[in-house]
Amino acid sequence: MFYGLNNFIKNILPKRLFYRGLLIVAIPIIVLQVTISVVFFDSLWIKTNAGMTRALVSEVKTFVDAYDNDETNKDFIIVLFKDHLGFNIKYEQEKIIPENAPERWFSPVDRSLRRELKNKNLTYWFSTTNFREVIDLRIKYGKGYFQFYIPRERLTTSSARLFGLWITLPAILMIAIAIIFLKNQTRPIIRLAEASEKFGKGEDLKEFRPSGALEIRKAGLEFDKMRKRIIRHLNQRSEMLSGISHDLRTPLTRIKLQLAMIKDKKLSEKLSSDVDEMEKMLNEYLQFASTGAKEKTEMFDLSELVKNLIKKYENPNIIQNFKNEIYYNGRKNLISRCINNLVENSLKYGKKIEIQIVKNQDNIMISISDDGPGVPENEYENILKPFYKIDKSRSETKSSVGLGLSIASDIVRSHGGDMKFSKSKYSGLEVSISLPF
Repeated sequence: MFYGLNNFIKNILPKRLFYRGLLIVAIPIIVLQVTISVVFFDSLWIKTNAGMTRALVSEVKTFVDAYDNDETNKDFIIVLFKDHLGFNIKYEQEKIIPENAPERWFSPVDRSLRRELKNKNLTYWFSTTNFREVIDLRIKYGKGYFQFYIPRERLTTSSARLFGLWITLPAILMIAIAIIFLKNQTRPIIRLAEASEKFGKGEDLKEFRPSGALEIRKAGLEFDKMRKRIIRHLNQRSEMLSGISHDLRTPLTRIKLQLAMIKDKKLSEKLSSDVDEMEKMLNEYLQFASTGAKEKTEMFDLSELVKNLIKKYENPNIIQNFKNEIYYNGRKNLISRCINNLVENSLKYGKKIEIQIVKNQDNIMISISDDGPGVPENEYENILKPFYKIDKSRSETKSSVGLGLSIASDIVRSHGGDMKFSKSKYSGLEVSISLPF
């Protein structure tokens, strides 16, 4: 039960830290304000207004009784109540009091006035909404009725509005201060998250300067140290592989020259094939070592890029299944290398290839399917490892170092995307790439 309740609370809570912090601040303020308002409304405003209404109805009742008992000074009584109590009284002879008095049960003033009039056994009709400054009250008398125009302040007190203003303005001010404070506190976290995202995608990240609270500043400093260590490691790896490859190219070149001088052509061709394969391996090593971090992101037509890659192969068995003008903001050369590696991998083991590109609301899906022997599901994770080869499912007669898929996966992840494998509709391998906007 507690687990379900916990999940429910997690689902209804805001996902962002700013809004969660705002809730922590705002909810107690709102609860406190509502509590104070209820207490004030119940104990002060309602009771005060009830007393004012009771006094007013008593005055109305007194007027009616005095008017009824005094046969000679009726006009004097009207003037007296008008001058001293602020009543504007008019007697409407031979007129019937309106029926079906409008009832606003949600109005405490109406409820209180209605209750007191009934207690005095008066036949009445009133309206608190016909006029802004006065209340229209009609009391049945004889063959007509008295019409009272009573100042509204006789029934309501301005303290309620003042109190509402006094409790609302501080609450708004406190929430506004909380919003400013939370924005200042969350801004360094957002900057740190953005910097981490950019660095994870391999983008050029300028010098990161931590800010904010001590804990956030410490996290930022540790991130910056880690970033510099990773960059130093990647540079060392790239320089080492580049150096090794450069050092090996020189003897390979000498070997090529010596092979050209061999009179036995069959032996020369066989050895030259081995040398070419070694040179290809060196090129793949260099490609693997290159991170592409210095390349800038740009907006480009992904569909046009794929079309140009397909033209290079001049293979009619490559099926294009996508629309024109699918734009993506990324590192164009790296994306081109990624797709090229996947297409070449499919061409090694299959005859028929289909490339599909679908643009969704928040990502672009690229799938490359072939009709090759496929890959067992238990090997999906392994084929992304550098230098890994599958002997059983993919023919080993094809020359491969085992870096093509690793390079493609690194490129996709550097763009914040994901790469998955599945069985294609041609019974081969399908590689699906998801690139977020």
